[in-house]
Amino acid sequence: MFLERVNGPVDLKSFTTPELELLVGEIRDFLVNSITSTGGHFGANLGVVELTVALHYVFESPTDRIVWDVGHQAYIHKILTGRKHQFSTLRQFKGLAGFPKRTESPHDAFGVGHASTSLSAALGMVIARDLRAESHHVVAVIGDGAMTGGMAFEALNHAGHLKKRLLVILNDNDMSISPNVGAVSHYLTRLRSDPHYGKIKAEVESMLRRIPSIGGRLATTAERFKDTLKYFMVPGAFFEEMGFSYFGPIPGHDLPALVQILRQAKDLDGPVLLHVVTQKGKGYASAEAAPDKLHSIGGAVVKAKSTVPSYTGVFGTTLIDLAKADDRIVAVTAAMLTSGLNEFAQIFPQRCYDVGIAEQHAATLCAGLAAAGLRPVFSVYSTFLQRAYDQVIHDICIQNLPVVLAIDRAGLVGPDGETHQGAFDLPFLRAIPNITIMMPKDEGELRHMLYTAFTLPGPVAVRFPREDGVGANLTEPFHVIPVGHSETVRHGTDVALIALGPMVAVAGNAALMLAKHGVSARVVNMRFVKPIDENLLLELAAQHVPIVTIEEGSQKGGMGSAILEFYAVQAITHSVYPLGLPDRFVEHGSRPELLRQVGLTSEHIAEAALLTLDRALKAKPGRRTVGR
Repeated sequence: MFLERVNGPVDLKSFTTPELELLVGEIRDFLVNSITSTGGHFGANLGVVELTVALHYVFESPTDRIVWDVGHQAYIHKILTGRKHQFSTLRQFKGLAGFPKRTESPHDAFGVGHASTSLSAALGMVIARDLRAESHHVVAVIGDGAMTGGMAFEALNHAGHLKKRLLVILNDNDMSISPNVGAVSHYLTRLRSDPHYGKIKAEVESMLRRIPSIGGRLATTAERFKDTLKYFMVPGAFFEEMGFSYFGPIPGHDLPALVQILRQAKDLDGPVLLHVVTQKGKGYASAEAAPDKLHSIGGAVVKAKSTVPSYTGVFGTTLIDLAKADDRIVAVTAAMLTSGLNEFAQIFPQRCYDVGIAEQHAATLCAGLAAAGLRPVFSVYSTFLQRAYDQVIHDICIQNLPVVLAIDRAGLVGPDGETHQGAFDLPFLRAIPNITIMMPKDEGELRHMLYTAFTLPGPVAVRFPREDGVGANLTEPFHVIPVGHSETVRHGTDVALIALGPMVAVAGNAALMLAKHGVSARVVNMRFVKPIDENLLLELAAQHVPIVTIEEGSQKGGMGSAILEFYAVQAITHSVYPLGLPDRFVEHGSRPELLRQVGLTSEHIAEAALLTLDRALKAKPGRRTVGR
């Protein structure tokens, strides 16, 4: 009823406070119905309904800028800014993005997807505002999990120094994907649970009531704001020392109190931090009880339960097996224990370190562990490894330290879109000296690659996809894979399909299609991108066998580029057709839809092979032309 009246933030301005509170309930119902159908980030959004309504009620978006950190919690923002009718397309191919996106709406002040970025972006907007003599407000909303990232503290330090008008809202729900860790988390917990608060609040209320004439009214007002009184009692000394005016903790589900404190904060000069305590999954019992499990859900269309483990699962169980045999092996993650390390952490609690959302620190921590004689593995998503590029170069590879980078979500990941596709790790790692880079064709080969990685004296990257395995043998004894050696999985003489990772199976299907055209295709599991299998490439060139390369990574600078570079250096003219992710950011959608869009299907590979073979044959008069 009330939600139907909201087609933009301006529509909220006419609502009374009771109507806003009824709207909050309707939004939660709408959100539950929508996300259980489409899938998406669940718990964080349920936790910020009141906060988001209050923000749009008090501020004037898009004139005022609201910058969301990560963006997991921005669905309510999207609903209130004219996009509720598109929610059936959330995270679907060509539909509504799962994160704020500047090209999607003027209300999305900044595009996000990675944590700890909001304060830096918001401060940049504040500086630009003041340089242009403008007067609008800038608000950054950051979670307690994202606040563990070093980038957030760099921005806090700078903002406190500049003393410009900026409002930071710390949304404290005591929960990220993995449990929050570190001194900041413990500090916020102390603020949340100060044992003296109840006593002080009662004493203040008693004191107010004793004031002649107005004491009763003051006490009633204080009671109406409930625990908001706490921000007078428990000062955030840390934030105050950083140069911020601190208010909190403030109850994040008390809508009138939020509106009141936001109005007050709006009129203050200098940087202000509001510490708002919310409950992840608020209003939905299952999400309240298990905020980690219902951080994100898959939606109504759920694929059948697989009978084989995922690559991530195989990574976790393999690491446990290897760690049992080698007490030097330790695991490090940046707030992603779910990336195969939950069981490892239970079995080896003293050998597993979750450093919070701090990928740079995690990489250099691994370098220190390796320098001290241990064998660390950094479990990290491809998209998040980008954040630690300098540390991988400077602290790991220059010193040639034996750190294993276990790169999960390598390749396309689907609904999370551009910010999460694992497209760039191959090019940016391949440019670094000393590192070995490999990717398995199946989950069985992943086991042997991990075993091999821990035998090597320098840095190693083992990348694997966000996929279930193919049912490979997981009981075979570990063996070392010869570094830089490929594997021919299908013999052929007319064309070579050189593939990496899961693309090996796709190339195998393409070879079957080519056989129907009378084309004999060799399928090669390249395995190593660095060092590349030079003997294979020399053999194919000597036999005049044209090549199609297939990789689920950026075509620019990837495996195909490595092969072309090799032939160029050797002054060998040879036909190579590289297939990979195009030179653009791949948007959200299901993996099958995206693979079709970027041309990484068996049909596309077969077509590319026929084209490449025709070109090669035309260059040699007298040879037959391939049928189509």
